[in-house]
Amino acid sequence: MITDKEFTLRLIRQLSQALEKLILDKPEESLMQKDLDFDSLMRDIFKMNFSEVSSKTKEELIEMINERQERDHKDYYEMLGNLFYFKGKTESNNDFLDKARTFYERYLQTSGIFALPVINRISEIKKALD
Repeated sequence: MITDKEFTLRLIRQLSQALEKLILDKPEESLMQKDLDFDSLMRDIFKMNFSEVSSKTKEELIEMINERQERDHKDYYEMLGNLFYFKGKTESNNDFLDKARTFYERYLQTSGIFALPVINRISEIKKALD
């Protein structure tokens, strides 16, 4: 039987993968990517819609993540990094890009993974914010 935590973690990973494909401009024709509904996914993951999630400060979001199991933190950070990067680029929103940079940096710290695409995005965001 799948628990709520496992279901939520699976949603986080699916959203992160879908966003990664959109960021790389390689969307597939799956239902998830055609009808990517950020509000319903954010409600399933955080119990609030995207505008509520995006209105929170970086510190508030980090605190929410810290309330989750530590082993899942990297997945949350990667998903939030991808989400705010994608929304920041499509809406030309520097606040979202700043949040993306923070969550990508936290992802690199918590995962211990050397992810060149993420490092490149962080560099791109820093240039855009300067």
